Formats: sequence, structure tokens, C-alpha cells
Amino acid sequence: MNSTRVVIDNHSCEHATVIEIISVNRHGILLDVVQVLTDLNLNITKAYVSSDGDWLMDVFNVTDCDGNKIRDERVLKYIQKTLETDICCLKSMKRSVELKPIKDHTSIELTGTDRPGFLSEISAVLTDLKCNVVSAEFWTHNARAAAVIHVTDQSTGYAIEDPKRLFQIKGLLSNVLKNENDLRTPNITVSSSSDSIQTQRRLHQMMFADRDFEKHDGAKGDSTITRSHVCILDCNDRDYTVVTLRSKDRPYLLFDTLCSLTDMEYMVFHGTLITGGMEAYQEYYIRHVDGLPIGSEAERERVILCLEAAIKRRSTEGVGLEVCTKDRFGLLSDVTRIFRENGLCIRRAEISAKCGKAKDTFLVTDVLGKPVEQKIVDLVRGQIGQTTIKVKDHDLGLSPKKPQESARSFLFGNFLKGRGV
Repeated sequence: MNSTRVVIDNHSCEHATVIEIISVNRHGILLDVVQVLTDLNLNITKAYVSSDGDWLMDVFNVTDCDGNKIRDERVLKYIQKTLETDICCLKSMKRSVELKPIKDHTSIELTGTDRPGFLSEISAVLTDLKCNVVSAEFWTHNARAAAVIHVTDQSTGYAIEDPKRLFQIKGLLSNVLKNENDLRTPNITVSSSSDSIQTQRRLHQMMFADRDFEKHDGAKGDSTITRSHVCILDCNDRDYTVVTLRSKDRPYLLFDTLCSLTDMEYMVFHGTLITGGMEAYQEYYIRHVDGLPIGSEAERERVILCLEAAIKRRSTEGVGLEVCTKDRFGLLSDVTRIFRENGLCIRRAEISAKCGKAKDTFLVTDVLGKPVEQKIVDLVRGQIGQTTIKVKDHDLGLSPKKPQESARSFLFGNFLKGRGV
């Protein structure tokens, strides 16, 4: 075997397309593979990972966003062709086979203390600086906030390359992010480049570097609905650490978990993901990249906190609001200002503009992290436009998966089978 081998099977499983991948094992390759599938907006309902020496075999059961098998031949061919190339050089596509990565933009990355009106203030500054927002993603977790924003010059439509202007943008944004009560300094990077790293992957890296996993008594929205159970055990006979996670199932769960393990520099040698109904079970046999398992209680606690943070960053608590309208300069600033004036706090946002059309999706709560009253939603819709903004379901419009076999019964059945019962 001299290259990656991919087998796509649409017959052996009744409810999902089965994708089997055999490739050389290296740190981060499992995440690269999963990123290809999630960038195509595919749901991974089951996954099995096993490595033998220098080789890794991955098996994924995947469906489309409606819970059906993948029937589109373009998607199947793209998966086959992409995964059989050198995965080290992948430039994953975002949400669609036909969507090309943005070029000729200025990239702004920032992290800081979350507060009501955070995104509104940032977008207002960019509007004053004649920066047109062409795409952006914004996450909050544990009183921290992170954003990746792509802007162009309003007059030219191209990336901003003047060093003096880039310095001015960074300086004014720094003033907005300053917080006298925060010991952590806000971090801002402004560059005129077309970095190929996937935005959500970058957000995980930024929030991990910002230590959003550290406990914070003032963090909002930490309800029992989104809490996950993480358990870490030693596997002394094989020098592995076994990590198990039980949580509410949702799209991108596997991707988010692997981002955290990769950022902490752990390699997955064996792993399982099983989803059923509303639950998900994950199990990983891991070692640090230096070949050692987890060796201290402090490291164990850090891994637990980081995995919990990775699951909670993509919050699903709140009201989803989607703005679809003709794109114009300053639109994001106007919409987020209306949210702020009506006491709405943006927990997560995804901004995009294509072919003159804007599609901006927001997950909002009140300033205390509690559900938004219907009368406030109606008021906001009236100010923005009833036909322009609509209420989405809690997962920002991602269709729920079809009910499947219970994860608990599946695991218990295999447990008994493995012991000859």
C-alpha cells in the first residue's frame, strides 16, 4: 500500500453511506479526514478508528443533512478524489462542493472578553473604517469571545494592503476590546492574505489558545442541557489513556472533539463514535505525540475541561435568527445594533455574502443567557423586516437527524457479544 485507499459503499447499510479509508497514520490526519466530511455538511452517525503500526483505518457512516444516504454522484466523487490525495495539502471546501474559498480579502482574527454588544461594536468600527464584511464567524464560550472576519475595501472591493491602514484597523479594534477588569490582553491579528485554514478549525485553535476552558463563575448559558460527561481511564497493559464522552448529539460533534484532542497534541489510535436518538457516545484510546499516556491528575483534569469546552463552544441554546436580504455596505452593523438595542446577546454568528445576497445567521439569548421572550423577537423582526429575518430552530437551521438505534443498547449489545453472551 503506497497511497490512501478510499472505498464508498451505499449498499451494506440501510440508513447511511459507509466510507472506509486506509491511510498512513500521522498526527492530525483523522481530523483532516473528518473535516472533509463536515465541510460538505454531512452528518457522521457512526465512526470506527483503528491503527496498526504506521497505518490507520477509518470507517464512517454518513448521511446528508436530512438523514438520507449520499446519492449525489458529484459529492461522492469529490470525497473519493479529495481523500485519496495527500491529505496534508487539503484545502477543504466550506459547506458546498461548488463553493470556492474566499480570496483577495483582509483577514481579522480577534479574541477577548465576551459582553453584550461585542459583535455590534466590532462591526460598527469596521463600517466607520470603510471595511466591507464579506464573511465572518463569531463564537462565545465561558465569558470569552472569538471571531474570524474577512473584509474588503469598500471602494475597491479587494483586500486592504496598506500597512498604515492595517495598523489603524488593529489599533481601533484593540480600543474596543480593552477591558480594565480582565487580566488577559485581547489578541488581534490583521493580515491581507487568503489563509486556507478552515474558519471553524481556526476558531477552535483561537479559543483554546485563549484558555476558554478555564472555569469562570460568571460564564452564562451553562445549563445542564449542554453539559457532557467526560471520563478518563488508564489502560496500563497497552500504555493508552481511554477517554469516553457522553453528550447530546448534534452536527459537527466529532469534528469539535478531534479539534480539541489535536490541539492538545494527542493522537487517536482507536476510537468509536455512536449516535442514537438525541445521545452520542465517543470513546478514544489516545497517547500524547511523545508516545506517553496521560501521566498526572493535573493533565487529566485539563483534558476533561478542554473536551467539555470543545463540545460547548458550538452552543445550541438560544433563538436562531436568519437574515436573508440584498447585501449592502454596513448591513451587519445595522442588524447587530438593533439586536443590542433590544437587549439581545449574540452567542454565535455566521455571516456570508455571495452574488449580491447576504445570509447572516445568529444564535441569540438575553443578556443573562436566558431564552428570548417572543415579544422581543417580534419587535426585532418588525424593525429589521418581517420578510428579511426569520426564526430558525435551535440548531441554526441544520435539519435534525432521523431517529436511529439507541447508542446505549448498541454498546451494551456489543459488550455482551464480545464476551460470548
